[in-house]
Amino acid sequence: MELEQLLEVLAQKELLASGQVGTKVEALCYLSNEVQPGTLFVAVVGFHTDGHRFIAEAAQRGAVAIIGSNREKLVDFVQSPEYSRVAVVWVTDERAALNHLAAAFYGYPARQLGVVGVTGTKGKTTTSFLISQMVEAGRYSSGLIGTVDFKVGNRRWDNTTRQTTPEAPQVQELLAEMVAEKVDFAVVESSSHGLALRKLLDCAYDVAVLTNLTHEHLDFHGTFEQYRHDKGLLFEYLSEEPPKSFLNFPKTAIINEDDPQAAYFKEIALQRAAERGHKVAVLTFAIERQADIMAYSIESDARRLRYVARTPLGEVTLNLALPGRFNVYNSLAALCTGLVLGLSLDQIKRGLEGVTGVPGRMETITVLEEQPFAVIVDYAHNPDSLEQVLKVLRPLTPGKLIVLFGSAGERDVAKRPMQGEVAARLADFAIFTNEDPRLEDENQIIAEIAVGAERLGWHEGVEFLKIADRRVAIEVAFAQAKPGDTVLLAGKGHEQSIIIGHTKMPWDDRTEARAALQRLLEKKNYIN
Repeated sequence: MELEQLLEVLAQKELLASGQVGTKVEALCYLSNEVQPGTLFVAVVGFHTDGHRFIAEAAQRGAVAIIGSNREKLVDFVQSPEYSRVAVVWVTDERAALNHLAAAFYGYPARQLGVVGVTGTKGKTTTSFLISQMVEAGRYSSGLIGTVDFKVGNRRWDNTTRQTTPEAPQVQELLAEMVAEKVDFAVVESSSHGLALRKLLDCAYDVAVLTNLTHEHLDFHGTFEQYRHDKGLLFEYLSEEPPKSFLNFPKTAIINEDDPQAAYFKEIALQRAAERGHKVAVLTFAIERQADIMAYSIESDARRLRYVARTPLGEVTLNLALPGRFNVYNSLAALCTGLVLGLSLDQIKRGLEGVTGVPGRMETITVLEEQPFAVIVDYAHNPDSLEQVLKVLRPLTPGKLIVLFGSAGERDVAKRPMQGEVAARLADFAIFTNEDPRLEDENQIIAEIAVGAERLGWHEGVEFLKIADRRVAIEVAFAQAKPGDTVLLAGKGHEQSIIIGHTKMPWDDRTEARAALQRLLEKKNYIN
């Protein structure tokens, strides 16, 4: 695109240096080391560094324009005659600018397909998987942008970014690829971070789904109220653009009526729609409270889930390869989405029942049939999700329930002792270990978890151990396990790395668990 044309999408801007505004923009990026000739560089203020420090480097590498929010640094840069060919623009919000520029650069792809956004503290990934599979069963094609992987039509690959929501240029590029592949519906996991950091502006959502809202990410959002507000942005975005003419359903907010915050999200969706002169429908689901779609006759074990859903189209019995009451909610959210998209109950049933599992979500790890104790890997990394998983496993474990987990560094500190308390209430033994300590002291994090367990009467060396090395911790957990026990490895799930200091080291709980089990087998440590 022409630079001058791109700059027109920016609001509240000031052109500090015109450079060669008629030039063509070949690429858009926010990392200076990725700049090539013809690139438009946006200086993003991050958590550990400031992109304005690298504007000269970007210019040297061939950037044709610099966008930033630090006016003083931009003015200093403009005064360098060697960079007179570079256009420089000051904006009030560089992250919003990055998103608007990305959407324009890729031709506003979200306007050309149906977009389903899924948000919530827990269940986003599973719900997104279910929706994508269900869409395919309904003879539509789907794309997926999520925590575990990316999907464009028939192509699927791992999300290695360690971010549920990639930065805006990648989001828009993926949506553009979906348009090129003639995908019908994009399913976008919409994290609170992604919403708050304006990564998901211009996604032209048609359906917004709330799974639930619990204590999480307060290190980033500051307060629960701010966290709720940032989640609510998804429901505001429903009304940012008018309904798409090629879709035969209204913009719709799908909300978990059993969640205490349900009324807040309904109000946000309806209020913003009224302000914009648009219409938004609200569809609710629940187990306990009265809702549009409800589940009853629920049966669950460690591997499966069965229930009957009452819907406006009639009742449908679902037999899912997913365990736990929380997956009733996830599948109900997906079912609601299917109804909005116009799928039949048969198509919804076939799609949901076709999901055989989600990577790193209650995933069973087995080496050989004679393995005498169960090993489960799950992504549970906050108090509520850890509690839910342990409650599922507790009645299904004839022996001891052993749990291994940590808490991420530079993240919500308040949840650490809460996690320790959950372990002490619901498990028989725990090992507190590393989980992305980043620049924090790993032993301090583990000690803060242990405080919660000690409040409930647990003692180190008796009911719990503190082992920072996660590989060693897994081996110790397996060595202690006896026939009939269950070992839950929580917190990492599908993730392919562990972050220590500034280093992202290769790591997969599932691979490590299989290797540790194999070593135990070779040592003949399985004693029946």
